Amino acid sequence: MLEPIKKNWRILLLVVVVLGATVALFAPQFGPQTAPGENASEAQQGITNLQYGLDLAGGTRVRAPLVGYTATGVDFGGDTPVEVEEAVAAELDDTGARNVGTYVEDDARQVEVTDSSVSEEQFRAAMDAAGYGYEDVRAGVTPETRDLAQEIIQGKINEAGLSGGSVQQVQSISGRYFMLVEVPGEGRENVVSLLQERGTVQIDIAYPSDNGTAVQEAVLIQDDFENIGTATQREGTTQSYVPVTVRNTAADGDQSPAQGFQQAVTDRGFQSAYQSQQDRCEYNSETGEIGNDNPCLLLTVDGEVVNSFGMDPDLADSMASGAWADTGSFQLTTGDFATAETISVNLRAGALPAELDISGQGTSSTISAAQGENYKNYSLVTGILAVLAVAGMVFLRYREPAVALPMIVTALAEVYALLGFAALVSYPLELAVIAGFIAVVGTGVDDLVIIADEVMSEGEVNSRTVFDSRFRRAFWVIGAAAATTIVAMSPLIVLSLGDLSGFAIFTILGVLIGVLITRPAYGDILRRLLTIR
Repeated sequence: MLEPIKKNWRILLLVVVVLGATVALFAPQFGPQTAPGENASEAQQGITNLQYGLDLAGGTRVRAPLVGYTATGVDFGGDTPVEVEEAVAAELDDTGARNVGTYVEDDARQVEVTDSSVSEEQFRAAMDAAGYGYEDVRAGVTPETRDLAQEIIQGKINEAGLSGGSVQQVQSISGRYFMLVEVPGEGRENVVSLLQERGTVQIDIAYPSDNGTAVQEAVLIQDDFENIGTATQREGTTQSYVPVTVRNTAADGDQSPAQGFQQAVTDRGFQSAYQSQQDRCEYNSETGEIGNDNPCLLLTVDGEVVNSFGMDPDLADSMASGAWADTGSFQLTTGDFATAETISVNLRAGALPAELDISGQGTSSTISAAQGENYKNYSLVTGILAVLAVAGMVFLRYREPAVALPMIVTALAEVYALLGFAALVSYPLELAVIAGFIAVVGTGVDDLVIIADEVMSEGEVNSRTVFDSRFRRAFWVIGAAAATTIVAMSPLIVLSLGDLSGFAIFTILGVLIGVLITRPAYGDILRRLLTIR
């Protein structure tokens, strides 16, 4: 019973691969991941689990560098990275230590500034004034900052409910790194609006002083929040809010963020100022002044005040008694739902370590959904024409259905397996990937023709031994050609060349599937059809 399986295991392996590809393409368990607030049917882009990139689904592509300058080969002079950051920041006007970073790996030491208002000359002067020697200053940020920015941008896309969005780092010919963001099915305005803001959210306190209105900044920052709810609109009003919980944990001997915020609110007199629902915050965002003697909480995004509000009397009493920090819950109130949604996304995803220079050295482009659908239809027609053309030439050459038909079916099985792989890993199909599929069909049939010619060119195949001898000779040629293709395509994967990497990945995968699965399976099929005994 096991003898037929042993003789035809290569054909059975091909069948298993095709069945596995079918499961990956159609089983709901392998459907695309959903973004927050999105259901599975919204994330799925058709009857299959295939995901389509910008070329085939429409959407927006943004390519922009992170703003900043990096000094390389820096001599820290025995100082710690934190001391270096503080010293350099002190030499830059209106630049805090959070906009200066260090990167240390083995013997490589770098210092970066991510403040968009700092020029290269100012950064060089600050490095010199701080007393740190360096080899050179280049435009751009450190690898650590790029990796963090990539992670945060992906988080912003996911939290905003934009399914299928991707972020990667690409390098130009000049060596400058860019963030490449692709969001299928979304307009340029929404994507650029999501990316162009750094997304730094914090709570300040404005309070009356002898010299007018003073501001205590950053009484709460993004890292202080433990739980962030979704944006919610109040019934019957345009006001919206984001429910949050402030973290009440800290290292031994340190004050927790909840306790610190509670103490700041108490010190600024919120309890005495807000004793009834009629007490109001009268902060003027244009002048930066308070119209009465009541302190105000200021909700800021990227340094701009988006809302100011007072405090419920019960909440103020709870903070004054010290009980509020145990729960740490309150609501960030905004004037409209869109602002509340932006704040929720920024708090969940985090603040970008540096701004994206979209309007300067960056570029953005949009493909409409209708245009993407046209590309999809044209790609399907092109693929069908390619298969028909190859099938026609094969039948004209051999005029034997027993040889030509398995050849076409095997080549199509190879493409089907690649589609299953794309669905399994949710790789978005682009025009470059479709080109890779067509290349796989061409090279695959070419290899199968080599097998058929080698086996049939020296006369009748009258035994399995003769077939195996001829098949091995053909397989050596196919293996050498496959190795050449893999070596030629590999640089396209390693180098940051955008869509070309997809072409290379699927061409190499097609070659590997062909050499390891489909070519041997076709050999077994051909052997069964041609051998007499």
